[in-house]
Amino acid sequence: MSVTVTAPAKVNLGLSVGPLRPDGYHEIATVFHALSLHDTITVDHASEPSVTMDMRVLGVVPQDADNIALSAVNALAVRTGHQPHASVHIVKRIPVAAGLAGGSADAAGVLVACNELWQTGLPLAELADIAAGLGSDVAFALQGGTMVGTGRGERLAPVLAAPSAPLHWVIAASGAGLSTPAVYRALDEMRDETGQHVEEPAVSMELMLALRAGDVRQIAAALTNDLQPAALRLRPALARTLQAGLDAGAVGAIVSGSGPSCAFLAADAEHSVDLAVELSSAGVCDTVLRATGPAHGVQVQSVQSL
Repeated sequence: MSVTVTAPAKVNLGLSVGPLRPDGYHEIATVFHALSLHDTITVDHASEPSVTMDMRVLGVVPQDADNIALSAVNALAVRTGHQPHASVHIVKRIPVAAGLAGGSADAAGVLVACNELWQTGLPLAELADIAAGLGSDVAFALQGGTMVGTGRGERLAPVLAAPSAPLHWVIAASGAGLSTPAVYRALDEMRDETGQHVEEPAVSMELMLALRAGDVRQIAAALTNDLQPAALRLRPALARTLQAGLDAGAVGAIVSGSGPSCAFLAADAEHSVDLAVELSSAGVCDTVLRATGPAHGVQVQSVQSL
């Protein structure tokens, strides 16, 4: 039997970063927003765990024990007492080390796919508990939509947004990724340099009200990311990318998560096409992608008996 699922990328509509915790992580408060941009993951029975990649984007992903997809195979096996007999094949469409949680999406996809493959029958809540141990964004990728994340991002609560048309995004991605730990270290250094008192993280009320109103321009005005200055310090060229998107008419622009991808909010579908063309011709990024949100979390596409 083989199981194929899709798993979504994400942007952070708001990301507030608190002080460094004793465990080396930072407390955060964020609004996750799942995108229609996705990876496709297929799992099959195998004598031992393995992962292969079909790269549709620039970048390098490890295909050994360092791959989070294999960590997900092993974590589910340990929880259920099942042998980790699964080969994983990933069609990679989410840019690598890009602030879009592509690795987390793959781990979430593997949890759902192997749960189906092995017929272990774990409910979503238990898969989410395993996901929380794998990475900060994995639990969100399971569920998708638009959600508030706290703790390291693993504690989730739905956002009550007004029914509205999908948000249309244009993503400017770089072939050279940024290390998430390096961006957090740069943020800590910048705060130390200025002697900034770091408050406990909180999602902005302006963003929550904008989401509840379902107004694209209100949402655009409320986009925030505490990691953006640190990403710009490590990758100064991102300032040019952000400005190029605004010059091309984006209603909102933000570095996605730890970067280096920049997410631009368009007024509507037609505008997103024009914006993507302008960014492609501006020469400020390696890849331009269009997506909508909020998207579903991990979705089973097919289950085939071999």
